[in-house]
Amino acid sequence: MSRLKPDSSAHEHNATVIGGGLAGSEAAWQLAERGFHVSLHEMRPTLASPAHHTSDLAELVCSNSFKSNDPSSAAGTLKAELARLGSRLLQIARDTAVPAGGALAVDRALFSGTVTDIIDSHPNIDLIRDEVRAIPDHEPVVVATGPLSSPGLDPSLSSLVGDGRLAFFDAAAPIVDAETIDRTLVFAASRYEKGAGADYLNCPMDRVSYERFIDELIDAERVTAQAFERKDLFQACQPIEEVARQGLDAPRFGPLKPVGLTDPATGERPWAVVQLRAENRAATAYNLVGFQTNLTFSEQRRILRMIPGLEGAEFVRYGVMHRNTFVDAPRILDPTLALRSTPNIYLAGQLAGTEGYTEAIATGLLAALNLTAAVRGDRPFVLPPTTALGALITYATDPETKKYQPMHVNWGLVPPLTPPVRGKRARYSAYADRALRDLDAFLANRTSADSVATDV
Repeated sequence: MSRLKPDSSAHEHNATVIGGGLAGSEAAWQLAERGFHVSLHEMRPTLASPAHHTSDLAELVCSNSFKSNDPSSAAGTLKAELARLGSRLLQIARDTAVPAGGALAVDRALFSGTVTDIIDSHPNIDLIRDEVRAIPDHEPVVVATGPLSSPGLDPSLSSLVGDGRLAFFDAAAPIVDAETIDRTLVFAASRYEKGAGADYLNCPMDRVSYERFIDELIDAERVTAQAFERKDLFQACQPIEEVARQGLDAPRFGPLKPVGLTDPATGERPWAVVQLRAENRAATAYNLVGFQTNLTFSEQRRILRMIPGLEGAEFVRYGVMHRNTFVDAPRILDPTLALRSTPNIYLAGQLAGTEGYTEAIATGLLAALNLTAAVRGDRPFVLPPTTALGALITYATDPETKKYQPMHVNWGLVPPLTPPVRGKRARYSAYADRALRDLDAFLANRTSADSVATDV
């Protein structure tokens, strides 16, 4: 297996990274490890964000899950690719993991605290707590301001991307105090006994309680009065009330699906299940999986307490919805994640039009690798489209991609197999095998000092 290793002996150059989220933190660390003197600008706590709760870097504002670890899934393959590419934040996520069945989920505070400590203590990184109002043009820059770029940066960013800049809404799930969950009504289990077999708490619903819950959910008062259309929202972050509006059974075939679960109290599969996932290693708080919401806090308290086991729940944090911003990547970015109009400026993370925590880390890493290659006069670091990450970037930066919406890695983006493989599971496994095989070959063929791959 080949892995990409940073060259810490490289000559020093200056680089600026704007934004201390997942993408910006990964980019800053990668550049610093390659000898760059990095100025990492993060506006918090000098300027607050409507979605963040701390001043830590790489704070996770929505779920604490980095999605599936299944090696045959696109999300699992992306993690394997990032491990080969030397992602620092992926390693931190694994070091701070909490039980989550077949997924990689982290202790939210421990993860962001660890990232902050590593970045703040790096000798090649200056962590500057200020609001950047103008994107510098005298040195290479990675702009990773995330979905909530500050108003002060808006004019500078808009002047670079023009009419291609778009906005959408994103939603976060509530978190409940573990001690207030009625353990006599919920049961611990993972679907199909994945992971440790009991990584989630499950709130079972019968048909009557489910339909009553959905009725109340649809009629509940929202913070934003108008209904959001599906096109305005990340598919993976649809508020639960919007999912319910798609049909009575939509939640039951989505986040409330009961498949792979048996209620030990009845010996049968429930009609629907609300799953709770641990927020931290101590399991003192749980988030409601798939329950991103735009309901008012009072309505959340009333309606979510209709869920069996949560009748007396106390909420550590209510769900929120906030504005997100991303660019029309196919028209704005080239395959290196550089602006087509200004090649020394790179975009990464959700601002670049990708969806998901792991994808944000990946684009921060790629932006850093391509910035390094450009400064050194090396070939662009453009991954094969048969890899999970390469397929995502190919799609996101292809001018032929019309009406672009943010996208996460998925096997629907990769080229077909030749010859075709029958059966979804076998096909996905073949995609994963090809992706890692092609990535290893790609890394082995890199010849620059920054991109030498060594067998480990």
